[in-house]
Amino acid sequence: MEKIYKIDVDCANCALKMEDAARKTDGVKNAAVNFMALKMTVDFEDGADPDMVMNKVRKNCRRADDDCEVYI
Repeated sequence: MEKIYKIDVDCANCALKMEDAARKTDGVKNAAVNFMALKMTVDFEDGADPDMVMNKVRKNCRRADDDCEVYI
């Protein structure tokens, strides 16, 4: 399952950090951040609960860049 989330991030480098953090989160098959559109596309692994996984993604993204936000 794939979902798109609105994000708030200041620079392209920070967006790459967010993307990398999201990809490394358990339950995420793939993630892509579009800095210009301020969107994150997350492809979840089969059987994963998107709400639980996105809570982990938000925490991991905050560790990578404490000035970013993922709106879920």
